[in-house]
Amino acid sequence: MHGAKAAGEGSGTAQVPVLCRDCGSRAPVPARAARPRCPACGSPRVLAHPELDNLVIAHIDCDAFYASVEKRDNPDLLDKPVIIGGGTRGVVSTCCYIARIHGVRSAMPMFKAREACPEAVIIKPDMAKYVRVGREIRERMRALTPLVEPLSIDEAFLDMTGTERLHHAPPVEILARLAREIERDIGVTVSIGLAPNKFLAKIASDLDKPRGFSVIGAQEASQFLATQPIGLIWGVGRVFQEKLAADGLKTIGQLQEMDATTLARRYGAMGLRLASLAWGRDDRRVSPDRETKSVSSETTFNTDISDPEKLRAILRRLSEEVSARLKAAELSGRTVTLKLRTGDFKTVTRSRSLGDPTQLADRIFRTGDELLRSVADGRRFRLIGIGVSELAGAAQADPDDLVDPAAGQRARAERAVDALRSKFGKQAVELGLARSGDPRRQRDG
Repeated sequence: MHGAKAAGEGSGTAQVPVLCRDCGSRAPVPARAARPRCPACGSPRVLAHPELDNLVIAHIDCDAFYASVEKRDNPDLLDKPVIIGGGTRGVVSTCCYIARIHGVRSAMPMFKAREACPEAVIIKPDMAKYVRVGREIRERMRALTPLVEPLSIDEAFLDMTGTERLHHAPPVEILARLAREIERDIGVTVSIGLAPNKFLAKIASDLDKPRGFSVIGAQEASQFLATQPIGLIWGVGRVFQEKLAADGLKTIGQLQEMDATTLARRYGAMGLRLASLAWGRDDRRVSPDRETKSVSSETTFNTDISDPEKLRAILRRLSEEVSARLKAAELSGRTVTLKLRTGDFKTVTRSRSLGDPTQLADRIFRTGDELLRSVADGRRFRLIGIGVSELAGAAQADPDDLVDPAAGQRARAERAVDALRSKFGKQAVELGLARSGDPRRQRDG
């Protein structure tokens, strides 16, 4: 069975459950319609699937999220190719679908993206803004079910088990309504996959982007997967694909022909995983407490930098991005790690553990700045990054500092800046940067 058809876009009959994604009508469509439309509103975006009302695991993924937020905030960009990234030696964070038509892809080097789409509008990422929008979407998900497992700022799994009694409608209706509300109220679009488990739900959400809603049912899963490339399976990267291909395995159907013992003998624990996923079996639960191990941000320069003051200015901006993500996720961290990469691609890292976890940009930067002074010895660097690990909840973050009495004043000032930026945008307040060695610079306690 073809994936898109199996996903319910146009395979309906009068006996199969039907839902119009645009108006919510459950009216049956004509049994033999080649391109079924909703009898109530005429929309072609009709879901029809035998298991439509019985599936409860969803994967929601925002469409070209960063670019969509920028287009929402600047309507002049709506019909233009937009790339989120920066510099000539950086990489593409994401791009809109117009840019993708020209061959631009996430993680592509910026110089190649410029060559592929010279007319693109290139925008530097505004992580604080994206985090705010992502958090707003996340809260709407949590209003539907407490079982929301974030995968990143713009995607999550939802387990809708038991929510029909609360919302007086099956999960498919509630999810379609959520997609409409996000588009109407927040101004970005999402694609949804609905299935019996996480593996299939994530595959389904990619079948019909953008503004998609696809369904893969338990009964069709193995048949649908049989024709798909092995690379569709989570965790099968390029290197492992090459190893499998060297063994003559290129499609999931070929994995289905092998028993679990043989796969385990060849590929160890990953072989057992392949044996289950090849048949669409996945018993992982949606976990709202999914552990995030670290939060970080880094950037690659257009030209190598040795000037410590230039490095410090960039480090301050990255510290603010990390802080914004921590605050949005209601997290804090005890260990700060500085990462640098030299012009000859050697990576240098330095870490320091704090007495108490932090989520403040000021404290992250001050710690990173101390680490930077120990390695900024005239060498030229092509990359700098800052990260926070040993994560804890926000409630444990940044108690009063008896060693550095001014820390409390700086913390209050930072939170006031956060409030202003939340209301008026990131550019509402620009922070200055004291020079290295300035007596006003305080050591972190």
